[in-house]
Amino acid sequence: MRELRTRFQTSISRCCEAACLSRTAYYYQARRPDDDELVDVLLALIEKHPRWGFPKCRKRIKALGYKWNHKRIHRVYLLLKLNLRRKAKRRLPVRNPLPLQVPGRANYCWSMDFMSDRLQHGHRFRTFNVLDDFNREVLGIDINSGIQATRVTQYLDQIAAWRGYPKQIRVDNGPEFTSGEFAQWAEQHGIYIDFIEPGSPYQNGYIERFNRTYREDVLDLYLFSNLDEVRQETDRWIQLYNYERPHDSLNDMTPIEYLNAA
Repeated sequence: MRELRTRFQTSISRCCEAACLSRTAYYYQARRPDDDELVDVLLALIEKHPRWGFPKCRKRIKALGYKWNHKRIHRVYLLLKLNLRRKAKRRLPVRNPLPLQVPGRANYCWSMDFMSDRLQHGHRFRTFNVLDDFNREVLGIDINSGIQATRVTQYLDQIAAWRGYPKQIRVDNGPEFTSGEFAQWAEQHGIYIDFIEPGSPYQNGYIERFNRTYREDVLDLYLFSNLDEVRQETDRWIQLYNYERPHDSLNDMTPIEYLNAA
């Protein structure tokens, strides 16, 4: 078009007419929207949550109030090659799990379980994880070299001081839970102990699924030199899990959002 104007010394209108082109089309300059902010948001999410894939990133971006549509977010996600990050080995699925009944309110049933891991120099430690079945909220994770029945009941008392005691708890048949001390503590507070069948961890599915997430996001992701490092990173992660991480089973809400909406 510029060449036509120069050659024939004529107006833009006449050039557009000769080229069968509207003036609107001539003046329009197609421009892809600026993606700098979206890039920054995506990279910040991945740095904070290295195990998250595209669905969780998209849900979190929506929860943060951004108006970018699904296609635009996905395009930038692919341009950043975030889909090519190394993934963990696939696990065998649980076979024929029994359905768990979701409580109708918070603080009705807590699920709890132990995990173990090692520090960088080989020292072994345990974690005691407590979850509210209603909204999958992490009520606490106690971390120590050894966790006996006395420490378990003391830690549960600490949680109950701000949360209140549940009506029942779901546990496996570990020695900490089958001890007389633990049974006496539960009876004292009017708590029913729901023991799962031996060798049937799927009957405690909420805490088992949580344990896997905690291991992938924290225990398997970092090398820890001491227990304080484990506690600090775990406390930071609990805040993210309860307040920022969307859950498919909670209609893509976080545990705290689901609790507040109940």
